[in-house]
Amino acid sequence: MKKLAIITTHPIQYYAPVFKLLQQRQRVDVMVFYTWGKEAVTKYDPGFKRTISWDIPLLDGYNYQWADNVAADPGSHSFKGINTPGLITQITNWKPDAILVYGWGYKSHLEILRSFKNKIPVYFRGDSTLIDEHSGIKTILKTFFLKWVYRHVDYAFYVGTNNKRYFKKYGLRDPQLIFAPHAIDNNRFENADAEKAKSLRKQLSIADNELLIIFAGKLEAKKNPELLLRCFKKLNRNNVHLLFAGNGPLESGLKQEAEAFQRIHFLDFQNQLSMPSVYAASDIFCLPSAGPGETWGLAVNEAMACSKAILVSDKVGCTADLVKPGVNGEVFKSGDEEQLLSKLNTLINKGKDGLATMGEQSKKIIDGWNFETQAEIIEQTVKNTGRQ
Repeated sequence: MKKLAIITTHPIQYYAPVFKLLQQRQRVDVMVFYTWGKEAVTKYDPGFKRTISWDIPLLDGYNYQWADNVAADPGSHSFKGINTPGLITQITNWKPDAILVYGWGYKSHLEILRSFKNKIPVYFRGDSTLIDEHSGIKTILKTFFLKWVYRHVDYAFYVGTNNKRYFKKYGLRDPQLIFAPHAIDNNRFENADAEKAKSLRKQLSIADNELLIIFAGKLEAKKNPELLLRCFKKLNRNNVHLLFAGNGPLESGLKQEAEAFQRIHFLDFQNQLSMPSVYAASDIFCLPSAGPGETWGLAVNEAMACSKAILVSDKVGCTADLVKPGVNGEVFKSGDEEQLLSKLNTLINKGKDGLATMGEQSKKIIDGWNFETQAEIIEQTVKNTGRQ
């Protein structure tokens, strides 16, 4: 088997299952090198304001090694937060036939791209887009720099339409771009516990014939939950509820704004095993992001796997691929309060049955965006382009 070295910062619930699947399928020999170091397993997340320890196993079923990160302030929050001077030797000693790097924006990851270019095939995966691009001298300088970065990449696995446009702008050509869909564990979300979903609605005093809009994620400015709250307060619909599931820096302000509204609810951060039933309790999923940096929005994948109608802003990276207006949801212009209000009313007016039909379309669309397809594409690429 060809040997593939995978470089990424820390165990992530959207990546580790792919590594496990590659190991199980036994078509490539995989070794994952985690560059943050062992302390990344249980880390404090400033967005959620808590130490996150996932309740699904992220280190089982595949081979991995920890790198020795000597950064003064270790973490994926900054370029200097990943500094692993011994990693190139560590990788070289494993003798890979190809290397896959997740993200270049860390000192060691950029060094790895530069070190292995022209020695073995260098693959890259990231989900950046051009959605937040602005004109000006900084953008011009950025273009020169990124074209230099991507000259060290032989092939890039792009996650969707907006990501492909990004790679092409910064110098990668079509033959170098390979579609490997951004994915979540569709099976786990589509098999949500219906009884737990009913229990949550009962806990929140939401009747069976009432509608529930859900926002799930960090309560931070990038995701703009404040806009959704303002619009909901203007809806004046007695049969509609709103649930914010998550924590974050905007939490206290949102709760204060919602204090007088009995149909606005808050739920603390929910771990991975609980999230499917949270989505299942809802009728509409809304991600009203303002950006910058909402490169994809994997919560949309999760809600779609749970057969939900979707409402997103045009700053959400997955919009071009996953949200079909009038079919499985609606899209509004980011920051446009009146347009969001109008789209909310459009969806609410469809009622339970109409929203369920949209949810069925969501499920059909997202079925093709899965871990199995992603793993197969990686395997084929390594087989066809890896070191002979």
